[in-house]
Amino acid sequence: QVQLVESGGGSVQAGDSLKLSCVASGGVFSRYIMAWFRQGDGKEREFVAAISWRAPTTDYADSVKGRFTISRDDAENTVYLHMDSLKPEDTAIYYCAAARRWDVSTEIADYGARGRGTQVTVLS
Repeated sequence: QVQLVESGGGSVQAGDSLKLSCVASGGVFSRYIMAWFRQGDGKEREFVAAISWRAPTTDYADSVKGRFTISRDDAENTVYLHMDSLKPEDTAIYYCAAARRWDVSTEIADYGARGRGTQVTVLS
């Protein structure tokens, strides 16, 4: 089972940028679908972005399209989430997730491996 460790969270001002990283170990990273989910206080965990492993394709939640970019570096076993134009409503714990599947999924239940998360706080 792959293990995931997120980093890069912090407290920023609205409009700022932040880049999250997730390093994977214990699996063949290049064959995993990778995704980011987030959970704000009192809210359910929600899909943010995902990236496939073949001819990489991406998928984004409508709320982050045009502001967030997911990418991966298979040589470094790392997936990134670059977040621009951050808003207070982006405040949440951001979780990295991995799945051995053919296509990207927006459902957390489809991801067998999840990290512990990194806190992102956007101040207004």
